[in-house]
Amino acid sequence: MKIYSKTGDDGKTGLFGGGRVGKDDPRIEAYGTVDELNAAIGVARASRVPAEIDAVLAAAQNDLFAAGAELATPAEGLAMLDQRSSRLGEGHIARLEAAIDRFDERLAPLKEFILPGGDPAGAALHLARTICRRAERRVVTLRNTEPDAVSDEVIVYLNRLGDLLFVLARAASASAGVRDVPWKKE
Repeated sequence: MKIYSKTGDDGKTGLFGGGRVGKDDPRIEAYGTVDELNAAIGVARASRVPAEIDAVLAAAQNDLFAAGAELATPAEGLAMLDQRSSRLGEGHIARLEAAIDRFDERLAPLKEFILPGGDPAGAALHLARTICRRAERRVVTLRNTEPDAVSDEVIVYLNRLGDLLFVLARAASASAGVRDVPWKKE
């Protein structure tokens, strides 16, 4: 099987369950940015995060595939998606919240804004966090364009994942012995 199909040469792409839309469609922007987020998390994992953080990130990467599948499926195809794929739900969100609490309780309390950075793993996680926030914005745009296009759980999940990535960035840097750098106001 060839990697290239030439079906997208006209600036359109196929959706899961049928139909074609422009590659700049809000739906494509949404799931494309979720895919970019997943790749950024992969880069963070490749930077040798501690094993406990890696396990949390691996679960998030799998969850993001479920989110991407939902975002790539028009409303009329969601019943078919339910038969082929799992969808994000309250349990996924609760798992993120538990991880946020678990890692955050080990960190020094924040009293000021910090600069993104730290050790290489922490910096990669800060970058993933910013991509997560963009993915969240793209999904909200899709929801505003097509109210039935995305479940509430996907938006909540991305919101919590952004919070988790911030905490994990701090935790990875702390694990490497690198302190947070506070923002210095002029």
